Amino acid sequence: MSHNFSSAELEKRCAIIEACLEMNHLGINQGTSGNISVRHENYLLITPTSIPYKQLKPESIVRMEMDGSVHGSLKPSSEWRFHLDILNARPEVNAVVHAHPTYSTIISIMGMEIPAIHYMIAVAGGENIRCAPYATFGTEELSQHALKALEGRKACLLEHHGIIAVGANLSKALWLAVEVETLAKQYHGVLQLGKPRILSHDQMAGIIEKISNYGHVD
Repeated sequence: MSHNFSSAELEKRCAIIEACLEMNHLGINQGTSGNISVRHENYLLITPTSIPYKQLKPESIVRMEMDGSVHGSLKPSSEWRFHLDILNARPEVNAVVHAHPTYSTIISIMGMEIPAIHYMIAVAGGENIRCAPYATFGTEELSQHALKALEGRKACLLEHHGIIAVGANLSKALWLAVEVETLAKQYHGVLQLGKPRILSHDQMAGIIEKISNYGHVD
């Protein structure tokens, strides 16, 4: 079967596969529980459901139109709904990374946000990383909770579930997912020692302005 992908689309399909393998290599995901989408032209490219990352080929990545219709025989990730809704709602976002990193998930199980324990919280867009209320995976309810938790933010936790990180491109979104897990690990650590000391609103306001373009360059 021949696939007439443009070079730009082929590059994005290959980048999605590389990022999936990198998620597991970095330890922010296990098995195929994570999923990734990238905007391309007027549609999105998303990981298929239940296929081990090492078996993914460029043609395995599913093309989904912005109305939710799908091309080809493979089914998209069971979490396709929040990928689609985020990319529809946030034109500045071109990539969405979802994973189940251990420490972020621990914090989410407790229904806790990550407060301003470190100035790097600002890379997610604000003074905290919110936790979206629990809803069954793949549902419209979960998608709505995620969209609300991501308002003015580039990352959120999902209660009893994991994280979402978004970015202007895939490398930025993956970088942010790793950063969120680092912050979650730090927060988990300080909680063992007592009540965490939090940076003030004024301290964070200065950081947020300064750090808005921190991270990977395009």
